[in-house]
Amino acid sequence: VNASSGQVRLLGEPGIFTSVQASPDGKHLLVERLQRPYSFLRPYYRFPREVELWSVTGQLEEKIASVPVADRVPINGVETGPRGFSWHPTAPATLIWTEALDQGDPKVNVPERDRILMRPLGAPTTELARLPERSAGIQWLEKGDRALVSDYNPDKHWTRMWLVKPGEPLAQAKLLKNLSTDDRYADPGSPMARLLPSGRYAVRQHGEFIYFEGTGASPDGDRPFMDRMDLRTFKTERLFRCDKEHLESVHDWIDVAKGQFLTTRESPTEYPNRYLRTLDPKPLKDVKEGEARFTSALKPLTAYPDPFPQLKGVTKQRITAQRADGVPIHFTLYLPPNHKPGTRLPAVFWAYPLDYTEAANAAQVEGSTKEFTFVAGTSNLFFLLEGYAVMEVSMPVVGPVATAYDTFIEQLEANAKAAIDKADAMGVIDRDRIGVGGHSHGALMTATFMAHSELFRAGIARSGAYNHTLRPYGFQNEKRTLYEAKDTYVRLSPLIQADKIKKPLLLIHGEIDSNPGTVPMQSEKLFEALRGLGATARLVMLPYEDHGYRGSESVEHVLYEMIHWFDRYVKN
Repeated sequence: VNASSGQVRLLGEPGIFTSVQASPDGKHLLVERLQRPYSFLRPYYRFPREVELWSVTGQLEEKIASVPVADRVPINGVETGPRGFSWHPTAPATLIWTEALDQGDPKVNVPERDRILMRPLGAPTTELARLPERSAGIQWLEKGDRALVSDYNPDKHWTRMWLVKPGEPLAQAKLLKNLSTDDRYADPGSPMARLLPSGRYAVRQHGEFIYFEGTGASPDGDRPFMDRMDLRTFKTERLFRCDKEHLESVHDWIDVAKGQFLTTRESPTEYPNRYLRTLDPKPLKDVKEGEARFTSALKPLTAYPDPFPQLKGVTKQRITAQRADGVPIHFTLYLPPNHKPGTRLPAVFWAYPLDYTEAANAAQVEGSTKEFTFVAGTSNLFFLLEGYAVMEVSMPVVGPVATAYDTFIEQLEANAKAAIDKADAMGVIDRDRIGVGGHSHGALMTATFMAHSELFRAGIARSGAYNHTLRPYGFQNEKRTLYEAKDTYVRLSPLIQADKIKKPLLLIHGEIDSNPGTVPMQSEKLFEALRGLGATARLVMLPYEDHGYRGSESVEHVLYEMIHWFDRYVKN
């Protein structure tokens, strides 16, 4: 498309294109297109495809790779051969791609699992790096002479990042990150990128400095930050850290030389707006560890008003409780407008279980109470306007990846009991009137509570999976197959435990849910089982909706169903 005249020109022959990337010099196109025969057993990204180099006029210049149908990919593995083609962002026309060194099988014990390759057009292929674990991406620095290369071990929840020079062995590269992905407190943040004139992104570099921004998780909640790293010494300096009364995150630099950057700032009473910050060039003295070494002037750029005046009286606080086994859990407690202290309210318990390999990481605080309170879509926070307290609860499932789900039920119960006991002791909820709800994996949690717990009066399960024998090669983060852990699969399938569900359960599902783990039949069959057993249940199927719900008719209907269900079986 000619941006000046609007003239459109077709390139090449019609096809099923999955990717078209222009080279940074604007002279070539990296094109991926699907090839027949299409598989009826695999998703489209496993179909055969051709990776080709075209001229910008659509002429074939070179076949890069012919990728066969990937019908033998191991569980949790990757395809063999070249994958993940892209351009080097700062070179005129250099291809980058990744290849597995373990046949794509994570169960194969090898010293190196992936390698990253690069080839300037018209030159030989060279190896950029060999990684001990599966590649988690490559980000080139703006000057193009070095790259940040990461790997990831899903069993240990562990990631590393190196600063790599082409031709340099990984053992000689500088290791910049080496930690659990669950350890939010120690996370040094993510490299800040810049959109280059070529249309490609590269890590922003100013002289010998690069920049990192992160959520800044802490025991007091998130306090986003921006750091500067000196590539000569690899020391970092904190340029900005959010204060304790707001949630303010760095969006991007405006002018590095002038110390100007863009942020988004909000508080429980301030709707998110954009601000321009300008760093004072003189650093502070005697700064506490973790705090910014520079002050910065704040200038508002936008003034969006509060679109939710009905929520002005909502209060929220972060609460910590402790499970019987000593693992701390956290929840955010929302109280409705005009709540009178000492009044016990019906409560909505909403959660989504997350997996952790270490209890210490599961105990870390996530999120911020300084965030503006939003309601949108089918948010459970709409219950606040109907006189409910809302508890958004962390639900850690702690243990080795290989066996954590063996204690899934017991850990869910321990989490819920700790949170409910705490809220009850605070005198804000009526523990005899609590409803539980969740979406997707949270829906499995809800149905599990209905079958195995006496803590809740009723449940709302949206777009969940309730029969794990229908997905026998792993679910969520369960790595074992059905044939390796039959007892766990059966015990954690609410459909098979349906005779234990005595409390009212509302099931909601998108009619064309494309998530392979939560096909609509999962809700339909659980409903049929409950109906056959004479239990109190309702099934709502949403026309044209996928795993999440988008249509305004669907959103409003889901809100009606949820509020009506809990009004009938929880509040009253």
